[in-house]
Amino acid sequence: QVQLVESGGGLVQAGGSLRLSCVASGSIVRINAMGWYRQAPGKQRELVARISSGGNTNYADAVKGRFTISRDSVATVYLQMNSLTPEDTAVYYCNAIKSGSIYWGKGTLVTVSS
Repeated sequence: QVQLVESGGGLVQAGGSLRLSCVASGSIVRINAMGWYRQAPGKQRELVARISSGGNTNYADAVKGRFTISRDSVATVYLQMNSLTPEDTAVYYCNAIKSGSIYWGKGTLVTVSS
């Protein structure tokens, strides 16, 4: 079992920045990748960014050049979000993949005012 706890969400003005954090605990050995997804009301959950244990990263087209995913360890991941727009408003979820199983945090709300 892996537990994920996100923090750092909040209300920010358009053009501003936020830094999200996610800490994994429990059975964290051999986590293959961690990432961030987001879900706006009435929309499907979508990938924002992910990073493997080896440091390989992927980003959604909508956030390339503005968001950066990084890690302090295989069990701690961050999402630096710059130049935020109202379209970035969503609940952001941390996830982790281990041995084919997917774990989710409960989410942190990011609201970007126009």
